[in-house]
Amino acid sequence: MLGRSLDPAGWVDVEALIQAAQAHGRRFTRDMLEEVVATSPKRRFEFSADGRRIRATYGHSIPVELGLEPVAPPARLFHGTVRPRLNAILRTGLLPQQRTHVHLSDDVATARRVGARHGRDVVVLAVDAARMAADGWRFYHPAPTIWLTERVPPDYLQLVDDDEQT
Repeated sequence: MLGRSLDPAGWVDVEALIQAAQAHGRRFTRDMLEEVVATSPKRRFEFSADGRRIRATYGHSIPVELGLEPVAPPARLFHGTVRPRLNAILRTGLLPQQRTHVHLSDDVATARRVGARHGRDVVVLAVDAARMAADGWRFYHPAPTIWLTERVPPDYLQLVDDDEQT
C-alpha cells in the first residue's frame, strides 16, 4: 500500500496515505477519499472516529483485527462463482483463498453479480448458514450485504436451481 504499513487493526494514517500516493505520482486528496468512503455501496472502507485514520472494513489479505463480533446469520447465504470452479468447490468447500475470510451475500442477485467478476458462466451456491451457526461456525456482518466466515465445508453447500438463480 504505497509503502504505508497498517497497524494491527488495519488502520493507516490518512495524511500519510495521501502523501505516499502523491509521492508515487497519483493525484489523491482528502476530498476524493471521503467521496469513496461515502459512496461505496458495499461500505468497503471506514474512517476512525476522529477521522485521522482509514481502513478496509473487510476483504483483507493479511491478518487484521477488525474487532467484529460474531452475529447470527440468516438461514441461507449465497456465493457466486463460475461453473469451471464448481466441482472443486463442491469437493473442498469454500475457502478464503488469498483473503482472511470467505465472503457471502445475503441474496442471489448480489452473489450472481459478485460471481460475474470471474466470468460469464455464473452459478450460485446456497450456504446453510443456520446449520453452520448451530454447528459452531462464526459469522460476521461488516457491511449491509456482506457476510464473512472462516470457510464453508462442502456439506453446507447446495447449488441454487435455475429458477431461483434468475
